[in-house]
Amino acid sequence: MSTQRYEDELRSERSYVAGLYARLDAERARVKGRYRAALRGGGATPMERDVEVRALAREAKRLDVADNGLCFGRLDSLSGERLYIGRIGLLDEDNEYAPLLLDWRAPAARPFYTATGANPENMRRRRQFHMRGRDVVDFTDEVFGRPGGGERGDAALLAAVNAPRGDGMRDIVATIQAEQDAIIRLEHPGVLVIEGGPGTGKTVVALHRVAYLLYTQRERMERHGVLVVGPNPAFLNHISRVLPSLGESDVVFMTTGDLVPGLRVTEEDTPEAARLKGSLKILDVLAAAIADRQRLPEQPVPITLGGVTVRIDAETAEWAREEARASGLPHNEARAVFAEIVTYVLTERATARIGRGWLTRENREEWERVKAGLVKELADHDAFTAALDELWPILTPRTLLAELYSSRERLRAAGADPALWRAEGDAWTVSDVPLLDELVDLLGRDRAVDRAAERAREAEIAYAEGVLDILKVDDRRDLMDDEDHLLAQDLLYAEDLAERFAERDTRELAERAAADRDWTYRHVVVDEAQELSEMDWRVLMRRCPSRSFTIVGDLAQRRSVAGATSWGQVLEPYVPGRWVYRSLSVNYRTPSEIMEVAAALLAEFAPGVRPPESVRSCGVRPWARRVTEDELPAAIEEFTRAEAGREGTSVVIGPPGVPGAVPPSETKGLEFDAVLVVEPERILADGPRGAAELYVALTRATQRLGVLHLGPLPQALSGLTRVEAPVQAGQQSSS
Repeated sequence: MSTQRYEDELRSERSYVAGLYARLDAERARVKGRYRAALRGGGATPMERDVEVRALAREAKRLDVADNGLCFGRLDSLSGERLYIGRIGLLDEDNEYAPLLLDWRAPAARPFYTATGANPENMRRRRQFHMRGRDVVDFTDEVFGRPGGGERGDAALLAAVNAPRGDGMRDIVATIQAEQDAIIRLEHPGVLVIEGGPGTGKTVVALHRVAYLLYTQRERMERHGVLVVGPNPAFLNHISRVLPSLGESDVVFMTTGDLVPGLRVTEEDTPEAARLKGSLKILDVLAAAIADRQRLPEQPVPITLGGVTVRIDAETAEWAREEARASGLPHNEARAVFAEIVTYVLTERATARIGRGWLTRENREEWERVKAGLVKELADHDAFTAALDELWPILTPRTLLAELYSSRERLRAAGADPALWRAEGDAWTVSDVPLLDELVDLLGRDRAVDRAAERAREAEIAYAEGVLDILKVDDRRDLMDDEDHLLAQDLLYAEDLAERFAERDTRELAERAAADRDWTYRHVVVDEAQELSEMDWRVLMRRCPSRSFTIVGDLAQRRSVAGATSWGQVLEPYVPGRWVYRSLSVNYRTPSEIMEVAAALLAEFAPGVRPPESVRSCGVRPWARRVTEDELPAAIEEFTRAEAGREGTSVVIGPPGVPGAVPPSETKGLEFDAVLVVEPERILADGPRGAAELYVALTRATQRLGVLHLGPLPQALSGLTRVEAPVQAGQQSSS
């Protein structure tokens, strides 16, 4: 293309994109106007108005996030049709069948990501825009079918992966590769496993898959939302902008430690305790711990009833216990069965004693009258309630588990390993979360609490009805002629008004879902899935009855002793034959110079795993420098100071005790322009998964990697360039 023609084309594209932004602004104004009108009371019923308000709020948010990078490319077909591809779809105001901008998730947009010189898919040209704000700075073209046309988008892709990192993960909507696109659009209703080594983009592919599913199955998914589970808060913060940038907000982000609402995780388990808690064998311990609290009295318990004394003996309690257990009800709900049997025995005995000499069982009417009075008396009988609490107590998950952990006697009674003992029973760890969640179902609800909640709800409705009575106008006929005047009861129903007092109905879907343990999601994304235990998977399967999952992981990076050793082991018990596996093989993050070093380590601890192939080199060799313990703080400071003057991000990764360093586990899924790994020999020696930890640390950098070591450098890192002095930021070196 000549320079003059390029300039003419650039002016034309700038004009077209400016028109798209004008259309976006007009649509945004229209939606916000409808939103304000809906808030003022448009709609047939309160429920319909609420639905409309929420739908318009979501649409307004979607239009707002589209402002950045609204349009990023164009497809020209062999027939001469031009399709502009962007973050959302926009229609011509005068012709709804004429798309001005095609949503990247639409089927017609797929060739933008999949067409190649060998398979152009009836396309002649792919054009990619480089934007600054709302302005087209320039564009690059790929014309299919010409000699040397090659694969798609290399220039745009390399520009994206070489760009300095910011505070959070960026979407890849403009540079999705064909391998990634095939996974994003995969039509599979069950479980999809995406495995890939460091830098293959598996996380961002999974997030774009969520955006695609929400686009294609919105009606099915939007009422229940999507859950994204990640390894730690830093990772979730890193990825949390991707879906909102694609216009999707009905997404809940959690770690496994957040799956029980309101629980605060403060401690970390030993590897052995984590292994024990993560195994399904812990279910037997939980069941035994509950059974241990269903006691028989060592001595008969006296109960004064109707002026006589009767006793709860071991025989009676054992009968009641057998009946309660046989009911199949959770522990707290089965208490009613236990209490019913004991009540029957006590009132029968008391009735017989009270009526001795004048009342027989043949006189059933009188017998039942006396007995009914005794049953009523037991309902508010303090000694009887105390006896029930001793023999069949109402239990909460936290109380049961805390008392189990802090009592060696209770652990023995439950058949638990002594390694689970701890002095502070309620010092919760991440591994406790699935156990507490399991206990919610094993223990069940406290019916007294449920009844209290129902009474409170009834009181709210009664209050709302009272408010409406006050607002009523005495003479309705006088208002019939005033068509602009609406009665209060025309605007609100009593129950609707009561609902508005409840916090849960004023929050967004994501907030309500995060606070509700019983919420179920239409789709769940699990990142760093190789770290989840068997018990963790039970929790997640409960959260998604439809078993619609996108699972992201890399078995070679597994750190947890309770984590997965194969995907089949994890999934077959829940979705036999309903899960598919896809892998990503190209490393877009880690330059070849760094990946060469990491691959040597991978070959040592996972010789059967093939490392991903890097698409680029950075021209800077990773280096290693041996320092003394006294020199270490200054060496770290030198790295930090040098990187502070550069654009992008940096991090120091090291074992516990290294000042200013974060552990490798806290950097999983993250990426930085520059990484300094400190004392790799200690990381490597830290437990059975130390090699995987070091592999994670080495593969976080997108540009520069340095290593400081006190002891001998591990043999696996012999590919690092040895230096005697600090390597200045950006300084090139050769081996």
